[in-house]
Amino acid sequence: MDYRGHTSAALDEKVADPNARSIGDVLKDIGNSIQDIVRWELKLAKIEVADSARRMRSSSILLAGGGLLGIYAIGFVLLAALMALEIVLPGWLAALIVGALSCIGAGIGISLGLRRLKQVRAPNKTMQTVREDLQWMKEQARS
Repeated sequence: MDYRGHTSAALDEKVADPNARSIGDVLKDIGNSIQDIVRWELKLAKIEVADSARRMRSSSILLAGGGLLGIYAIGFVLLAALMALEIVLPGWLAALIVGALSCIGAGIGISLGLRRLKQVRAPNKTMQTVREDLQWMKEQARS
């Protein structure tokens, strides 16, 4: 036994493995690592949600524009039908042409908006890294 109260066997163990860490230190490090992982996952999710919201906004603007043109198209078609009943000459034909062009514009706007809206995806990067983190935690728990 030395002057600190350690037996020679205990000293030999510490000398043989100077980098040995206690279980408490390892658990503390694991807890800190998990906190860091969760923090970064939340930041990544926030960035991906903001990106999805930005894409959804532009798609929604196109949908709203297409819907507004659709409303006008219906108005022009109804105006054309009214004018056709009142006068059987070029006035209604002009209104019908404007209504048909409005319908075409509305269809294009709505189809473009729907196509872009379908391109908005879930936060795949975050979901993948969460899966990887869970797998890593399982492997750490096993060893």
